[in-house]
Amino acid sequence: MASSQTFTSYPGFCSDCGSILPLLRDHGNVICYTCEKEYSVDVFGDKKIQYTIYFNSQEALAKNVDRKNQKSNEEDEGPVVDRKCPKCGNDKMSYATLQLRSADEGQTVFYTCTKCSYKETENS
Repeated sequence: MASSQTFTSYPGFCSDCGSILPLLRDHGNVICYTCEKEYSVDVFGDKKIQYTIYFNSQEALAKNVDRKNQKSNEEDEGPVVDRKCPKCGNDKMSYATLQLRSADEGQTVFYTCTKCSYKETENS
């Protein structure tokens, strides 16, 4: 006599396709998401499912935000060149380049003072 089960499986797994069965609902049977075979709630046996939810503390959240802000500030700076700031006289400025005009024209260089954050542009 042929068995109707394709797999010998543990409780919580579909015996036809081997997929993990969805969790029990408040009422009704369990239906496999993959092959849509319907099982009675007895397929889970005596298993109990228990959840514990842990929330991050306010201190951990604040540290994470500080780290992200510090990292973004470091990344925003970019490469540094010897260029005098016209506002504060600092001789170091970071820069970034963009192609804002047509391809046959030069790029635009954006300079930012590492001390006072003054910004200026240069069309090269």
